[in-house]
Amino acid sequence: MATTTQQLVAADVMTRRLVTLNPDTDVFKAVDMLVKYKISGAPVVDEEGRLLGMFTEKSCLEVLIDAAYEGLPTAKVAHFMGDPLDTIEETTSLLRMAQIFLNKKTRRLPVLREDKLVGQVSRRDLMRAASKMVKHSPDRESTLLYLSALTPMKDHPAV
Repeated sequence: MATTTQQLVAADVMTRRLVTLNPDTDVFKAVDMLVKYKISGAPVVDEEGRLLGMFTEKSCLEVLIDAAYEGLPTAKVAHFMGDPLDTIEETTSLLRMAQIFLNKKTRRLPVLREDKLVGQVSRRDLMRAASKMVKHSPDRESTLLYLSALTPMKDHPAV
C-alpha cells in the first residue's frame, strides 16, 4: 500500500496477525500467552475489534505486585491493561512512526481503521522496514536524502 511517491506507510510494515486479548481474560493466561508467543504486549479488544487497551510486560509486573502486596483484587486483564495512548492509521508514514517512537516510551503502535484494530507496528517492524529499504538501495546516501525529501515540513522534528 505504498503511496504514489513510494513512501512506506503503516499498512506496508504492520503486523496483521496479532495475539489479542479480551478484557475478561484471566491475567495468568494472558501472562502465559505473552511468554508463549515471545511478545512484550498484546492489544485488548472488545467483541467488535475495538481497541480497549494494552496488556504488556509492565502489566504483568503489576499483577505480581498486586498479588504479593494487596491480594489480587481481580484476575481479569481489564484491571491491569494500560490505555493505548498512541494509535496510528494505515496511512501513517514511516518517518512519522519513527518520530512517535523517539518521542514516546511506547514499544508498539496499534493501527486503527474506523476505530477497529487492523494491525500493529512495533519498533522492530519499523527498523526491519528501514533496514530493508536502505539495504536494497544502490546508494545509501541518496536513500537518506530521498527520505528527507518525503517528509512534509509539518512532520519535521524542528517544526
